[in-house]
Amino acid sequence: MLSLALWLKNNGFRPDQVPAFRPSPMATATAMYHSGLNPLRKISRTSGEKVEVIRGIRQRRLHKAFLRYHDAKNWPELRQALKRMGRADLIGFGEHCLVPPPREGRAAKPHAPAHAPKRASAGRPARASGARGRDERPGGRGGEKRRSGRRRG
Repeated sequence: MLSLALWLKNNGFRPDQVPAFRPSPMATATAMYHSGLNPLRKISRTSGEKVEVIRGIRQRRLHKAFLRYHDAKNWPELRQALKRMGRADLIGFGEHCLVPPPREGRAAKPHAPAHAPKRASAGRPARASGARGRDERPGGRGGEKRRSGRRRG
Protein backbone atom coordinates (compact mmCIF):
# COMPACT_ATOMS: atom_id res chain seq x y z
CA MET A 1 0.00 0.00 0.00
CA LEU A 2 2.93 2.31 0.70
CA SER A 3 4.27 1.87 -2.82
CA LEU A 4 0.84 2.71 -4.25
CA ALA A 5 0.63 5.87 -2.10
CA LEU A 6 4.07 6.96 -3.31
CA TRP A 7 3.09 6.27 -6.91
CA LEU A 8 -0.10 8.33 -6.48
CA LYS A 9 1.90 11.25 -5.06
CA ASN A 10 4.61 11.11 -7.73
CA ASN A 11 2.00 11.12 -10.50
CA GLY A 12 -0.14 13.87 -8.96
CA PHE A 13 -3.22 11.79 -8.11
CA ARG A 14 -5.27 12.76 -5.05
CA PRO A 15 -8.29 10.42 -4.75
CA ASP A 16 -11.25 11.92 -2.90
CA GLN A 17 -13.22 8.72 -2.47
CA VAL A 18 -12.00 5.22 -1.74
CA PRO A 19 -14.67 2.52 -1.94
CA ALA A 20 -14.76 -0.33 0.53
CA PHE A 21 -14.77 -3.80 -1.02
CA ARG A 22 -18.02 -5.66 -0.55
CA PRO A 23 -17.96 -9.29 -1.71
CA SER A 24 -20.68 -10.03 -4.25
CA PRO A 25 -21.65 -13.39 -5.77
CA MET A 26 -20.09 -14.62 -9.01
CA ALA A 27 -17.19 -12.15 -8.99
CA THR A 28 -13.52 -13.07 -9.34
CA ALA A 29 -12.61 -10.67 -6.54
CA THR A 30 -15.07 -12.44 -4.25
CA ALA A 31 -13.46 -15.80 -4.98
CA MET A 32 -10.09 -14.28 -4.09
CA TYR A 33 -11.50 -12.72 -0.92
CA HIS A 34 -13.05 -15.93 0.44
CA SER A 35 -10.41 -18.46 -0.66
CA GLY A 36 -7.23 -16.39 -0.32
CA LEU A 37 -6.08 -17.86 -3.66
CA ASN A 38 -5.76 -16.31 -7.11
CA PRO A 39 -8.39 -17.97 -9.35
CA LEU A 40 -6.67 -16.58 -12.46
CA ARG A 41 -3.75 -18.96 -11.90
CA LYS A 42 -3.76 -22.73 -11.76
CA ILE A 43 -5.20 -24.00 -8.47
CA SER A 44 -4.95 -27.54 -7.22
CA ARG A 45 -5.80 -29.18 -3.91
CA THR A 46 -2.29 -28.75 -2.61
CA SER A 47 -1.09 -25.53 -4.21
CA GLY A 48 -2.16 -22.19 -5.57
CA GLU A 49 -0.95 -18.60 -5.70
CA LYS A 50 -1.77 -17.02 -2.33
CA VAL A 51 -3.36 -13.56 -2.23
CA GLU A 52 -3.15 -11.36 0.85
CA VAL A 53 -6.66 -10.56 2.05
CA ILE A 54 -7.24 -7.71 4.47
CA ARG A 55 -10.25 -8.35 6.68
CA GLY A 56 -9.57 -6.31 9.83
CA ILE A 57 -11.04 -2.83 10.24
CA ARG A 58 -7.70 -1.35 11.40
CA GLN A 59 -5.92 -2.57 8.27
CA ARG A 60 -8.73 -1.32 6.03
CA ARG A 61 -8.57 2.13 7.64
CA LEU A 62 -4.80 2.20 7.21
CA HIS A 63 -5.11 1.28 3.54
CA LYS A 64 -7.66 4.05 3.06
CA ALA A 65 -5.35 6.50 4.86
CA PHE A 66 -2.48 5.59 2.52
CA LEU A 67 -4.68 6.16 -0.53
CA ARG A 68 -5.81 9.51 0.90
CA TYR A 69 -2.31 10.57 2.03
CA HIS A 70 -3.10 14.23 1.27
CA ASP A 71 -5.92 14.46 3.84
CA ALA A 72 -4.72 16.05 7.08
CA LYS A 73 -7.07 13.82 9.10
CA ASN A 74 -4.99 10.79 8.09
CA TRP A 75 -1.55 12.21 8.87
CA PRO A 76 -1.26 11.07 12.53
CA GLU A 77 -2.17 7.48 11.61
CA LEU A 78 0.20 7.54 8.62
CA ARG A 79 3.08 8.90 10.75
CA GLN A 80 2.66 6.04 13.23
CA ALA A 81 2.47 3.45 10.45
CA LEU A 82 5.53 4.85 8.66
CA LYS A 83 7.53 4.75 11.92
CA ARG A 84 6.45 1.13 12.54
CA MET A 85 7.51 0.23 8.99
CA GLY A 86 10.90 1.88 9.47
CA ARG A 87 10.13 4.53 6.84
CA ALA A 88 10.36 7.69 8.96
CA ASP A 89 12.28 9.20 6.02
CA LEU A 90 8.88 9.76 4.36
CA ILE A 91 7.81 12.18 7.12
CA GLY A 92 8.80 15.76 6.37
CA PHE A 93 8.44 18.62 3.91
CA GLY A 94 10.64 17.27 1.11
CA GLU A 95 9.43 16.35 -2.34
CA HIS A 96 9.88 12.66 -1.62
CA CYS A 97 7.96 12.84 1.71
CA LEU A 98 4.44 11.51 2.03
CA VAL A 99 3.21 13.43 5.11
CA PRO A 100 4.45 16.53 6.96
CA PRO A 101 5.88 16.27 10.48
CA PRO A 102 3.63 17.07 13.45
CA ARG A 103 3.38 20.71 14.49
CA GLU A 104 5.65 21.71 17.35
CA GLY A 105 4.54 23.82 20.32
CA ARG A 106 0.77 23.38 20.00
CA ALA A 107 -1.69 20.58 19.66
CA ALA A 108 -1.56 19.10 16.20
CA LYS A 109 -4.67 20.17 14.31
CA PRO A 110 -5.37 19.34 10.71
CA HIS A 111 -4.76 22.17 8.28
CA ALA A 112 -7.76 23.98 6.83
CA PRO A 113 -8.88 22.33 3.59
CA ALA A 114 -8.06 24.10 0.34
CA HIS A 115 -11.76 24.51 -0.41
CA ALA A 116 -12.61 26.27 2.87
CA PRO A 117 -15.26 28.98 2.51
CA LYS A 118 -13.90 32.51 2.35
CA ARG A 119 -14.87 35.09 4.93
CA ALA A 120 -16.91 38.07 3.86
CA SER A 121 -15.10 41.39 3.59
CA ALA A 122 -15.49 43.88 6.43
CA GLY A 123 -17.63 46.33 4.42
CA ARG A 124 -20.08 43.79 3.03
CA PRO A 125 -22.39 41.53 5.09
CA ALA A 126 -22.08 37.81 4.53
CA ARG A 127 -24.78 36.11 2.47
CA ALA A 128 -26.72 33.22 3.89
CA SER A 129 -25.42 29.89 2.64
CA GLY A 130 -27.20 28.81 -0.50
CA ALA A 131 -28.41 32.34 -1.31
CA ARG A 132 -27.39 33.61 -4.72
CA GLY A 133 -27.13 37.08 -6.10
CA ARG A 134 -28.87 38.18 -9.27
CA ASP A 135 -25.90 37.36 -11.54
CA GLU A 136 -25.11 34.02 -9.90
CA ARG A 137 -28.10 32.04 -11.03
CA PRO A 138 -27.51 28.71 -12.76
CA GLY A 139 -26.90 29.13 -16.44
CA GLY A 140 -25.35 32.60 -16.01
CA ARG A 141 -28.43 34.44 -17.27
CA GLY A 142 -28.56 37.11 -14.60
CA GLY A 143 -32.08 38.41 -14.03
CA GLU A 144 -33.61 36.88 -17.16
CA LYS A 145 -36.34 34.31 -16.81
CA ARG A 146 -35.74 30.87 -18.22
CA ARG A 147 -38.02 29.71 -20.95
CA SER A 148 -39.13 26.13 -21.16
CA GLY A 149 -38.46 24.19 -24.34
CA ARG A 150 -42.09 23.53 -25.12
CA ARG A 151 -44.43 25.88 -26.93
CA ARG A 152 -47.75 26.84 -25.57
CA GLY A 153 -50.58 27.24 -27.85
